[in-house]
Amino acid sequence: MSDRPIGSVALIGAGPGDPGLITVRGHALLRGADVVVYDRLVPAELLAVAPRAEHIDVGKAPRAHTKTQDEINEILVREARAGKTVVRLKGGDPFLFGRGGEEAEVLARAGIPVEVVPGVTSSIAGPAVAGIPVTHRDLAASLAIATAHEAEGGAGARIDWDALARMDTVVLMMGVSRLGSVATRLIAAGKAPGTPAAVVQDATLPTQRTVTAPLSRIAAAARKAGIRAPAVTIVGHVVRMREQLGGWDTRPLSGRRVLVSRTREQASELSMILRELGAEVVEAPAIRVEPPRSWSRIDRAIQRLRGQAYAWVVFTSANGVRFFFSRLASAGLDARAFVNTKIAAVGMGTAEALRVRGLAADLIPTVFTTEAIGEVFPSGEGRVLLARADQVEPGLDDALAAKGWRVERVVAYRLRGAGAIPAAVRKAVLAGKVDVLTFASGGTVRAFAAALKGKPGRGTKVVCIGPVTAKAARAAGLRVHAVADPHTIPALAAAVCDAVLSGSHQSRQR
Repeated sequence: MSDRPIGSVALIGAGPGDPGLITVRGHALLRGADVVVYDRLVPAELLAVAPRAEHIDVGKAPRAHTKTQDEINEILVREARAGKTVVRLKGGDPFLFGRGGEEAEVLARAGIPVEVVPGVTSSIAGPAVAGIPVTHRDLAASLAIATAHEAEGGAGARIDWDALARMDTVVLMMGVSRLGSVATRLIAAGKAPGTPAAVVQDATLPTQRTVTAPLSRIAAAARKAGIRAPAVTIVGHVVRMREQLGGWDTRPLSGRRVLVSRTREQASELSMILRELGAEVVEAPAIRVEPPRSWSRIDRAIQRLRGQAYAWVVFTSANGVRFFFSRLASAGLDARAFVNTKIAAVGMGTAEALRVRGLAADLIPTVFTTEAIGEVFPSGEGRVLLARADQVEPGLDDALAAKGWRVERVVAYRLRGAGAIPAAVRKAVLAGKVDVLTFASGGTVRAFAAALKGKPGRGTKVVCIGPVTAKAARAAGLRVHAVADPHTIPALAAAVCDAVLSGSHQSRQR
């Protein structure tokens, strides 16, 4: 008998699709796993929680199984007996039509410790995010959940349709291809043909879609709309609540694909806002940010700053702040090096980057552009330090010099093209299957256009953060549909909504 200590298995419900809907306990166990055995519908973001774990795909699609259930059971037992901490990650809840009960039974017989972590099931979450409460004081006091997947000899083949038809709300799982026969059986068992029904596809995901119709016509409506699995069907008068409550798929950008071209480090804020608005976000960083080839000029500028040689230091981006302060720290200095030196910042993002490092900007133009800071900058004498990217127009330097200042510009960081756009993304953009392209800088526009090697498909809209970026987009041959005002990330997201949802974008072009 082996002396190796036996491992354990956690059966974890990953939730209905949105990676944010896994439980805190499930997330913690996933983070500490040695092996993750996962299903087809588990989102990639959850697998990224355990990057050092071995990932084993055992996903099942209709008539296309990666592994049989017996093989899955063998994998769980084998890995646990090897002393590993195993996570069995299953869509929805592991015990609701997920065969988790069978897996737990096999593991228990093998003497392997098992922990079950319940998950948010799509049978409840699917209706909820479509604006359909499965129970309601005035409409539904009873609920039945059944599988419409009638496997030979399985639970689906033993459905008591008469009992099901008497329930106020019926939720049916895994039955898109059998929706017509399911509706026929429910009606034959006594459910009124005019009973409201709904089918929710991809519940909680950006691709969520909902179709409603009377029970007698729901199959035809779903077929006409091209509804596909995974989907959940709801039958009952609670479906009418969707008209009042809406749902995730009624948000401003629901069903829209929006490309974010910012650097990987900067994409998160815009992506998060767009996802909250319902968009399917495609992140394709067009540029990457790198340190300067040499720090020597910044190092000399930092020593002059320490000696109070500059009247002003101007930062035009959060990246400039980040790289400058990293070098400041390398010199053993911090915000106190700016004593008796005023600071100007372009935009609230740049000002916030300064604030978290202990500095408040003395000058922020109301219009967040380099041209605007040149216009409002005071006249004077002395030295001004510009800490910027390597690829910038000289307009700001000239504007400050015209007001009497001696301008010194140092390269705080370099902008470089991120390389080829992923083939699938490029193909989608060229085919017009991305609804909106967003750009937050002129450098990003130029790098993206060079990598795309073509024009976006007809119907794709271009939205820019400001007039300078819009100018670069037009120079690259792109038609600009909207420009953010003010020139901030939240306003950029709002401009995307304008471009997609109304004709008002015409008046917002610059």
